[in-house]
Amino acid sequence: MKKFVAEFVGTLWLVLGGCGSAVLAAGFPELGIGFVGVSLAFGLTVVTMAYGIGHISGCHLNPAVSVGLWIGGRFETKELLPYIVAQVLGGICGAAILYVIATGKAGFELGGFASNGFAEASPGGYSMTAAFLTEVVMTFIFLFVILGATHPKAPVGFGGLAIGLCLVLIHLISIPVTNTSVNPARSTSQAIFAGGIYLQQLWLFWIAPIIGAILAGVVYKNLSPAD
Repeated sequence: MKKFVAEFVGTLWLVLGGCGSAVLAAGFPELGIGFVGVSLAFGLTVVTMAYGIGHISGCHLNPAVSVGLWIGGRFETKELLPYIVAQVLGGICGAAILYVIATGKAGFELGGFASNGFAEASPGGYSMTAAFLTEVVMTFIFLFVILGATHPKAPVGFGGLAIGLCLVLIHLISIPVTNTSVNPARSTSQAIFAGGIYLQQLWLFWIAPIIGAILAGVVYKNLSPAD
């Protein structure tokens, strides 16, 4: 149970910190943090939680990460579903907190609420094919780095930093395409509040990241040195 609570809290923080920066601070008049700031915010949520709960739950914060680690032989089957449930619920709770904060400003317009999307729901108007490929490749790289940084033969103590910086880079690349998911829990939490087209397109942000994670698990398992 401690692991599941840790995943709940960690994913709540990822959504509140990452999506919160996009909703509250990205476009703030004259002082907005923009794409770079949002990218850093997502990376910092992972870095802080990696050292905060990594020793409790492994700090997955993401159903795709749990699946990739499971495929890579780093995670037990019996814990896979409970982790995913905890992550989705934590993300929804984080989005709910953000919603209450954001709507506390007079005249606030919900808009996309930092949701993910393609075509007309893409920040840059990118197609479904472009969005799908982006999410598969970015999640593949994310899991590849996670599997490498947490390998027993990797330098000790730097895994959280490497993983967080990887997520920053992923966001710098893909925010214009899909608003960056690589995390079905993060996508679900925002789509529930934004509704409409974002809920209709949510399927892509479950399928593509999980495909990328599975591919990374298979590839890294065959490339990595023995423990």
